[in-house]
Amino acid sequence: MNERLRSALVRTGVTTGELAAACGVDPKTVDRWINTGRRPHARHRFTAAQCLGIDEVELWPIERRDDSTLPSAGSELASIYANRASVPRQLWLDLLEGAAKHIDVLVFSGTFYAQSNPHVARMLLARAQAGTSVRLCFGDPAGESVAIRGREEGIGDTLAAKIRASLTYYRELLSVPGCEVRLHDTTLYASLFRYDDELLVNPHIFGQPASANPLLHLRRSDGGEWFELYAASFDTVWNGARPWAPGEEGHRRGQD
Repeated sequence: MNERLRSALVRTGVTTGELAAACGVDPKTVDRWINTGRRPHARHRFTAAQCLGIDEVELWPIERRDDSTLPSAGSELASIYANRASVPRQLWLDLLEGAAKHIDVLVFSGTFYAQSNPHVARMLLARAQAGTSVRLCFGDPAGESVAIRGREEGIGDTLAAKIRASLTYYRELLSVPGCEVRLHDTTLYASLFRYDDELLVNPHIFGQPASANPLLHLRRSDGGEWFELYAASFDTVWNGARPWAPGEEGHRRGQD
């Protein structure tokens, strides 16, 4: 029996029928998830977790069928999450608050970054005042890469609008020494969130929103390559990006 799922339903008051409707499955299927411990398909796990307001890994811990795939003590791979939405909110907060040297963020819109933490700008400001370098790099709303990504996700100009909305959270950082915000026009293969020697990598899957894509938690280690490769890719994009000036994001023809 999946006691975690059963308890979540009881706690939230969501019925098996309501959960089934949200996931687009038969109620008997939800009963099997509960009574037999059957693991749903990834898309159903994501929807069910969203419906119940709980992290997916709390309902269905990540399974690894071969022990050889488990991270070793010295591995760069600290953890794997089925999707970005499954990353515990507390991890984001702990990494941000603990960063002493570097905070680097590379995204298209990064809407969740501020909406899931309304104090993110204040926290970034505090880190900068403590001597941490803060570099935030968003997609250029007027750029071709954002337009292409919007079409791929089927949301059109909405992505550009989301970027402009996200940027409003960070206006006060522009005048703070140690804080920089830039706009890139780059094909983004992964969103990156670096906090000193910890790095969260959110690979992009064609046509899927970043929140539904897997996330790797990397930790810098001697002899490791993944962390260094992704850190170097951030620097490459950053060096080619332009500084953001509020009100000068630009508009593509036909955008709002």
